[in-house]
Amino acid sequence: MADRNDFARPGEYKPIDLLAVAAAREVRDGDVVFAGTGLPMLAIMLAQLTSAPASVCIYEAGSIDGRPIHLPSSVGDARCAYQASMAAGLTEAFFGQLHTGYVDLAFLGGAEIDKYGNVNTTVLGNYCSPDKRFTGSGGNPDINALARRTVFIMVQEKRRFRENVDYITSPGWRLHKWPGGEWAHKKEIYGKFFRGGPEAVITNMGVFRFDEEGVMYLETVHPGYTPEQVKKNCTFDLNISRVSGETKPPTYHELDLLYKTVDPEGIFLP
Repeated sequence: MADRNDFARPGEYKPIDLLAVAAAREVRDGDVVFAGTGLPMLAIMLAQLTSAPASVCIYEAGSIDGRPIHLPSSVGDARCAYQASMAAGLTEAFFGQLHTGYVDLAFLGGAEIDKYGNVNTTVLGNYCSPDKRFTGSGGNPDINALARRTVFIMVQEKRRFRENVDYITSPGWRLHKWPGGEWAHKKEIYGKFFRGGPEAVITNMGVFRFDEEGVMYLETVHPGYTPEQVKKNCTFDLNISRVSGETKPPTYHELDLLYKTVDPEGIFLP
């Protein structure tokens, strides 16, 4: 009989399970975490049940430090406010908490990302005459700019991992300096307002981080993939020389928590 802390074997977990577990491992005990709907909810609730019990979740719609019994269906679900320290609204979440510097970690997504961690959720092609227009920024640029660390959760596709994104909705580690247009580090551009930037990118193929120059590299590759396969799914020359091995799969205990405690209704888990 397998020990509950043993790692599950291939075929015993789904890609979404690994994404949720990998994201949960980014949460440090005591972190104030800004979470949106979906995978971020799975991650923060799992983290609070395992390695980061003292972490605090701020749901984007305004519930602060809630401890839902089961997974809410969205950040606006009334279950987010169960045992919360405060059930407020967007103004408190963004201006009372995020803008005032309380947020340690934020989970975000995006349509495109480049090698510097710049994220596009606005348009494909020319802004004035786009090939495709997305839903827009939402709170993405505010959250990414004002949290100390940001973790992006995205689908790994070559068209999404770009040398340069068509439009920078949320700034990464290096971006164009105004008005000259030369590339500069985020810390130089933000000056005294600098707080941090992208910490990691988690996809269905691997976990990526950023080096001292703000350039993305592959840290671990998920079981079933090779670093070369991940590199082929990027349009830029991804650095795979720093790969430390495979991403640790979920443990049986983590899978039990995900399916029996966090999301027993199957709201986001299949």
